[in-house]
Amino acid sequence: MNLEALSIGEIARRSGVSAHTLRFYEAEGILQPAGRAGNGHRRYRDEDLAWLAFVLRLKHTGMPLAEIRRYAVLRAQGEASTGERLAMLERHRERLAAQIDELQASARALDDKIGLYRGLLAATGERA
Repeated sequence: MNLEALSIGEIARRSGVSAHTLRFYEAEGILQPAGRAGNGHRRYRDEDLAWLAFVLRLKHTGMPLAEIRRYAVLRAQGEASTGERLAMLERHRERLAAQIDELQASARALDDKIGLYRGLLAATGERA
């Protein structure tokens, strides 16, 4: 299929987000306004799908919508904003690394508790 002519429904299906969310991202300036077919329906390009995948990655990793919106504005400015975009991504990466550290500490605490319970069950001959 030619990705140069994907409808909003096709983009929604491929990306896993609703058409409503795509319209919202467009209204918020996160997605550039889609091109339109002769019948007025939105038509998306390869670049739109790739950008949406990156936006969803930022969202999935906890970047606030306001920051994603700011990043999108900077992206639209082109090379002049490269330094600021880099700084934003570096700050986000630092926050993500801190979250990963916290999650790993939580996983270790859970492992300790699981080990304790398994030991208690083994001592009594019970099974989980």
